[in-house]
Amino acid sequence: MNAVDAVLEAHLRRDSGSLGPEYARLWAALGDAAEGGKRFRPALVAAMYRSLGGGDDELATRVGAAVELLHCAFVIHDDVIDGDDTRRGRPNVSGTFYAAARRAGAADGPARGYADTAGILAGDLALAAAVRAMATCGAAPAVTTRLLDLMDEALHVTAAGELADVHLSLDLAPVSLGEVLTMEERKTAVYSFELPLQAGAVLAGAPEPLVAGLAELGRLVGISFQLLDDLQGVFGSEDLTGKSVLADLREGKHTPLMAHARTTAAWPRIAAYVGDPNLTEAHAGEVRELLTTCGSRTFIEDLAEDYVSAALGLAADLGIADDVVAHLTALTDQLVRRAA
Repeated sequence: MNAVDAVLEAHLRRDSGSLGPEYARLWAALGDAAEGGKRFRPALVAAMYRSLGGGDDELATRVGAAVELLHCAFVIHDDVIDGDDTRRGRPNVSGTFYAAARRAGAADGPARGYADTAGILAGDLALAAAVRAMATCGAAPAVTTRLLDLMDEALHVTAAGELADVHLSLDLAPVSLGEVLTMEERKTAVYSFELPLQAGAVLAGAPEPLVAGLAELGRLVGISFQLLDDLQGVFGSEDLTGKSVLADLREGKHTPLMAHARTTAAWPRIAAYVGDPNLTEAHAGEVRELLTTCGSRTFIEDLAEDYVSAALGLAADLGIADDVVAHLTALTDQLVRRAA
């Protein structure tokens, strides 16, 4: 983590004062957004690279940092899309600029527009930094081109998933479990799991059949991770996650948990609260009880376990090293504990 943080700092270090205090504040907020987190994406890059015989740890760290910058860009933009002002229990880029504008005397509407502008621009800057970090990672030209191809594909697929997420929220038609799973696969699994695993393999000179197999492995783990993350968003502990356990319910987010609940007799009672921006903790507790008694929570837990089992089976077939498998299973195990 220290090595990755050092590379991130180098990419985000800039003499921005000459462009004015507001721009300097934007870069400072971007630097804050890049701090913290589990850094599991760089860890997956490094673990896969080493397991396949890679010996240049600095190279793997630079590629891992590029993937982490991509994650930072997506997170900043996602917060703007969702209208969130906090991340990991503290103000995010948008929240920082919104609070500054309000303190300066701006009305709520203009302050919100200013905050969203800052979030969009910071995400754009992080995205540009991610591409630059990958392009200048120091790998052989052919390898760098392949890495950029993987990053480009992840960018396009994630954008499609983000747009699908917002489109589903329009409630134009009933949403199936399959549609929600596809959306979450595109929004999260590709860049968080497929990209790091494949990047580590490409760096190590792995054959294309293995690189292709790692895409499927990343998809399976990524879906299980997102299923458990959604579960945590309703049943988890805010002290552990740093995220509100009311936000998903208040927003009425289309998750697999809710897609299953819609098929149960409990849905009319659940629907009375889901999407209510003023949802109280007491009403959220009632929703959690209903989601448990109607079987939706168990269904999602079992589905996530099925994806994990399929991933472990594929990992064995591909001959993936134990340390890589340990990284993958630790991520899902951690989410299970948080939502327990």
